[in-house]
Amino acid sequence: MGKNGVLKEIISWAAILIVAFVIGTCLNKFVLMKAVIPSGSMENTLQIADRVFGLRLAYLFSEPERGDVVMFDYPDDESVLYVKRIIGLPGETVEITEGKVYIWNDETGEDKTLLEEPYLKETPIGSYGIFEVPEGCYFMLGDNRNNSWDSRKWENKYVEEDKIQCKAWFRYKPSFGWIK
Repeated sequence: MGKNGVLKEIISWAAILIVAFVIGTCLNKFVLMKAVIPSGSMENTLQIADRVFGLRLAYLFSEPERGDVVMFDYPDDESVLYVKRIIGLPGETVEITEGKVYIWNDETGEDKTLLEEPYLKETPIGSYGIFEVPEGCYFMLGDNRNNSWDSRKWENKYVEEDKIQCKAWFRYKPSFGWIK
C-alpha cells in the first residue's frame, strides 16, 4: 500500500469516528438521557447506583401519565436532575393521609379514590395534607416514601411539564430491565 493508500485509510477511519461522534451526540441530546441513581428514594423500582436510560421522545405525541417514572429538573435547584414517579396530574387534588394517597375525582372534593401503588417499597407513614396541582404541573413522589425527598417536602411542590426531561425507560447496569 502506497502513501496515497495509507492517507485514504486514515481519512476513512477519521470519517467513521466523526460520524459516530455526531450520531452519539445527537442521540444523547435528542433521544436518550443517562442517569445514575444516587439514593434509595426510588427503591424497589430503582436501586442506589443503578444506571438508567430515559427516552426523551416519550412525550412527543402523548402527555405524561400517573405512574410514569420520569427524569426532571428539581424545582428547587434546576441544575439537579431528579428521578421520581408521577402521582398527581395537572388540575388534580392529591391528599396524603396516614401514608395513603388519595386522588380527588371531582371539583367538590367529596369523591376521592385511594391510589393503588404496588411498586412501593414498604407501607408509607405520615400525613402531609392536601396538594392542588396547578395546570401544566405534576406532583412527584418516590417509591420509598419513608425515605424520599419529593413534592411533599420541596419548597416548590410541583414540576412544570417543560421541566420533565424524559421518561425513565431502561436499567442497564448493574442489571438489565425495563422500568415499570
